[in-house]
Order: sequence, then structure tokens, then C-alpha cells
Amino acid sequence: MNRTNGSAGGVHVERRGPVAWIRIDRPERRNAYDLAMARTMIGAFEDAADADAVVLTGSGGAFCAGGALDQLGDPDPGRLRALFAASLRLVNAIRACPRPVIAAVDGPAAGGGNELVVACDFAIATRRSTFGQTGPKVGSAGVLGATNMLTVQIGEKRAKEMAMLCRRYTADQALALGLVNEVVDDDGLEEAVGRWIAEIRALSPRYLEIAKISSNQWWHQSADNMNAGLGMLVQAIGSEDMREGARAFLDKRAPDFRGARAREGAARAATDAAREGGRS
Repeated sequence: MNRTNGSAGGVHVERRGPVAWIRIDRPERRNAYDLAMARTMIGAFEDAADADAVVLTGSGGAFCAGGALDQLGDPDPGRLRALFAASLRLVNAIRACPRPVIAAVDGPAAGGGNELVVACDFAIATRRSTFGQTGPKVGSAGVLGATNMLTVQIGEKRAKEMAMLCRRYTADQALALGLVNEVVDDDGLEEAVGRWIAEIRALSPRYLEIAKISSNQWWHQSADNMNAGLGMLVQAIGSEDMREGARAFLDKRAPDFRGARAREGAARAATDAAREGGRS
């Protein structure tokens, strides 16, 4: 992919003068990203170090639905480990980018997509946008921002409500919580982003970078928690909770986690019985 403009792996990167636009472009699955897309975005943020600002957005009426859930229903442990690791690298790339990063949200920001909003420096949303985590509802957990850094942004009780109960929030509710900076009419997103960029470009790039690096204190303090959470997610790969949550989401039905656990327990008991029988 051309460093300045181009598309690769469902991600479109464009330089509009001094501003880098990174657009997630898989609208048929609400811009849920896979391993290749995560790696492309990481490279795009690294390449944007010489821009004045970076805009992260999505195509087709959605911001991002996080990691592609079809990989959880029938997980390949190696590929899923790689996706989890790349997701951590992605949110860290956003925070490490020396330029201000604006999340331009138009439509749902769910699960890992909501965590991308948490990672960005600023967020502007259209009125039709929605926000929230999906983890425990789909057999996962938001350990890359939603269970740690989100507490700093909106407070512990609200962060637990969002991360654990998987409620959805309107753009105005997200503004009141402090998750986004501005809410605009549905046709006014690019104009609003342009206003923010103009304000950023009137300021000292050097001291903006210093301010961003200094403000990363709380993010860095969450690093151990993120790594530990990622390790726990890796250990849960292939669990019945993970499979049931993803399958239920893809089948558009309510998950039956307790039934899944009962099946998992029965399978484990059968395996243990067979093992004991083999020893006798």
C-alpha cells in the first residue's frame, strides 16, 4: 500500500494535506476488524507521525464493531492469539502516535470499537452514533481500555456498568459521560472534524506532543492490567462461553451461557471418566 494514500486489508488510508485519515472499510460487518486490518491500522498510525493530526473513522454508517466475531465461534487458537496481540498493539499505536488522534464516529462503536474511542485523544460523534461494550454478552471481555482506562474517563461505577452489563449509550449520553467531546448532526461530522483540525493546526506541534505524552500517564499505569487481561483472554480461547457467545451473536439469538457451561462440564466429566477407565 502507498504510504500516503491507498487501501489494504479493509482499511483505507488517505492524506488530506497535513492530515492522515484512517478509514475502517468493512461495512458489511460493521467494520469489525481482522488480523490483517489491525496490522494495517498499526502501520498507518506509525506512518502518521509526520502529520499534523490523525482521524480514525469508519465506512457505511458504522464506526467499528471491534474484532470479527466469526473468529470466536470456531476459534483457531494461533490466529486468535495473534488478533488479541495485534489489538493491544493497535490501541498502543494510537496512544504512542505523537499527533492528536480524533475518533470521527458515525454509527455504532461497539466492543473493541468502543475501546478504540477510549484510546483516541478526542472523539466527535453524530447523533445517530451509539457506544458500548459487548464482551460478556458475546463471550469476551473488554480488557484493552474498557476495564481499566475507561474508569479514568467516565468514573468507576459507570465504566463497570458499560463493561460488565453491555448497555448501549446514545451519543448524547456518551457526551454527558465524558466519552466523547462533541455531538453533531448526522451530516455535520466532517465539518466538525475540520474545525477541530484547524484549532489543532494553530497550536505548537512540539508542545502538543509533549502534552500528549505527559497525559499518557494513566494509560501507562493500565499497561500491566491490559497485559494480564489479554493473558486471561488467551487462556479462555475455545471455552464454551466464547463459542456460545459468538455463535449466538452470529445467529441473532440470545446466548445460553449456563447451558453452554453445563455442556462443558459434562464433556469434562466424560473425559475424566474415560481417563480413569483407561487407568484401571
